[in-house]
Amino acid sequence: MAQRLAARSRPERANLYQDITDRIIADLEAGRVPWVQPWGTANAGVGMPHNAISNRRYSGINVLTLWHAVASRGFSSHAFLTFRQAAALGGTVRRGERGVGIIYTHRFVPTAERQRADQEGRATAGGIPFLKHFTVFSVDQCDGLPEHICQPAPPIPEGLILPQADELIAATGADFRIGGPSAYYSPAQDYVAVPRPDDFHDPINWHRTAFHELGHWTGHKTRLDRDQTGRFGSKEYGREELVAEMAGAFVCAALGIVPSVRHADYIGSWLEIIREDNRAILRAASAASKAADFILSHGRTSDLDANGARNDEQVEPDETGRLAA
Repeated sequence: MAQRLAARSRPERANLYQDITDRIIADLEAGRVPWVQPWGTANAGVGMPHNAISNRRYSGINVLTLWHAVASRGFSSHAFLTFRQAAALGGTVRRGERGVGIIYTHRFVPTAERQRADQEGRATAGGIPFLKHFTVFSVDQCDGLPEHICQPAPPIPEGLILPQADELIAATGADFRIGGPSAYYSPAQDYVAVPRPDDFHDPINWHRTAFHELGHWTGHKTRLDRDQTGRFGSKEYGREELVAEMAGAFVCAALGIVPSVRHADYIGSWLEIIREDNRAILRAASAASKAADFILSHGRTSDLDANGARNDEQVEPDETGRLAA
């Protein structure tokens, strides 16, 4: 049975990977960078997509999928929920509304293996990984939901260095140096360097640059241990830039800062990477989410909600086999 389950899941998994990759390629070819939300034309303010009930932020490729839905379909909120969750709140999804497909990974452990593990007093190991696809709806697509579910987050006040960004950077404990002519992260010496905010034409870009470089900082061998050995122009270098680019965008959005493309000239190399491997964008988005979560975990509200907080999107099915969040 386990082999049949794995065999059935492989074509479905491949199709999901390809659908996601095709959409990312189409956006990049059109000059749109999916992790830089066009906030100026979107109805929603800056923010991270999250579950309307649990307030857990979605992660990985689901961030890009839901941001795309918010921008392309004109949603006014980043809050999503399942059909059953809307009903549990006393609301309904309006007839004819089309949901947004997102994914999560899970592991299937055969019954015989679970029973043996119970008899031997040990935890089950391994299992068969599979990808699950499910559908969520924006709260904009629902009627009858409680008022607090639909209430948008308050706007973030502007400043030269926003207090929440300054506090978060300090809380990471990173060797973070402000000043000098250029922004970079030194893996060998493990420090981040960023020019002064007043050296930027628009000081808000300082935040985008700072969190991009902190995205690289998370990859050090003592933290998330990513491959940072690639030389400029190599695919390894391009992959790490892609991770840092998305991680910076995720952190900015969580803090209410409009993300932007720090390295637009890398788009060609990113396209080359994801065209060659239809799982490359999923791996990069997953690594970026881990990097953003690592940075955000140092904040005061590190495990509370969707407004600048870290929460893991991975959820488990309930006893009926359906998602509980």
